[in-house]
Amino acid sequence: MAKNSILLLRNYMQYALNLHTKTYCTKTPPHYDIIIVGGGMVGTTLACTLGKNSKLSDHRILLLESGTPHNWIKTEKYSNRVSALNLNTYNLMNKIGAWKHIAEIRCSSVKNMQIWDAISDVMISFNHEEVSNVAAHIVENDLLIYAVGKELCCLKNVEVKNQVKIKEFVLPQQPSQNVFVHLNEGETFTCNLLLGCDGAQSQVRNAMGVNYISWKYDQMGVVATLKLSEANENVTAWQRFLPTGPIAILPLKNNLSSLVWATTPDHARALIELKEVDFVDKINDALWKPLDNSSIIQESTKAFNKLLEFFELPTSNEKQLPPKVIGVDPGSTAAFPLGFGHATNYVKQGVALVGDAAHRVHPLAGQGVNLGFGDVSTLNKILGEAVYSGRSLGQITDLQEYETLRQRHNFPTMVAIDGLHKLYNTEFPPIVLLRSLGLQFTHALNPLKKAIINQAAR
Repeated sequence: MAKNSILLLRNYMQYALNLHTKTYCTKTPPHYDIIIVGGGMVGTTLACTLGKNSKLSDHRILLLESGTPHNWIKTEKYSNRVSALNLNTYNLMNKIGAWKHIAEIRCSSVKNMQIWDAISDVMISFNHEEVSNVAAHIVENDLLIYAVGKELCCLKNVEVKNQVKIKEFVLPQQPSQNVFVHLNEGETFTCNLLLGCDGAQSQVRNAMGVNYISWKYDQMGVVATLKLSEANENVTAWQRFLPTGPIAILPLKNNLSSLVWATTPDHARALIELKEVDFVDKINDALWKPLDNSSIIQESTKAFNKLLEFFELPTSNEKQLPPKVIGVDPGSTAAFPLGFGHATNYVKQGVALVGDAAHRVHPLAGQGVNLGFGDVSTLNKILGEAVYSGRSLGQITDLQEYETLRQRHNFPTMVAIDGLHKLYNTEFPPIVLLRSLGLQFTHALNPLKKAIINQAAR
């Protein structure tokens, strides 16, 4: 009796699904093996990476993007939105052939980094020997999408549809069922595997109904393109932790750097309304102006430096001075809200989340987009192996392997970044002293610094 009831319920669900899909189309909708939703940096790279995977060469892939086709034209003016690409992302861009387009146009290398506490003035630095020559490559976001797009347009197994508005997704209830994607214009597509790369406000994630842990930081990120006083070799990334949030300048070329300044919303709004000369003064104050600290913190850090000198270990006395800012590119100043977000599950039957749709972090460590590109590399490998082994795309066991591998990396990284934000977002003297001594200790031990860099490169 119970078995018959289960069969009746299953037949009814399938009938309801069929009836539902018939309201959208009267003929069989176009079918793709993979549909990717979201054509930003991560979504476009995912489409190109899967399209170039030899094991997926006979699989049809569709990329759906709500915006207009990307039409980037090189100008002397740099974009104010840039990304610091780590070693793994650089290798991925090389693998899909996009890096050569970036290198032909422009990018910059970070060979040294200096990070210091504005209250205690304790610092940690990484030089080119400790970071294996290049710690990161600074690339404009629009340029990266353009470079990947040049490779993507040559792929016969990938189709791109722009200016698409999605009405809803119908996700499979059983392994044998397809995903249905219904557009506002009335079109419907089906696929074996739906990949959500549609950002922090992901429609795909909402359709999955997974729990999403999120909160807003009481901060906004102020960005701008800065002009420097001297046209020296610009290969150092500078970051100073202020009580209101970190300020960082990243090299673009010898006389230009990119600003990323996390501060309170009121301060951010006030900054972007300032005249250029006043804005420049505020940046230089944030980078250079000494802050008062307690005598206990000062004496304790000095004593710890002497202890390090006794053991002939590097101390934080060798701090370099950041470049002086003399101007800002007109129109390059902007601000955006900062937040944290993490989906408790990245996958369900026939669907997976990638990039910001699955996780969102504070930009203080420059890891946000790199986590997304790490998702791309892992998913590409797993899907290729699944097809090579004769399994169909979208099987939950393969998707769960992707989820496990990425959550093992992403979640600890995100917790560490959030912890750093909280650690440096206070002026409470015992916490300032604790973090300052920790920074001195880390700076003194090269193996520990290399471990940090290796983790950031993954």
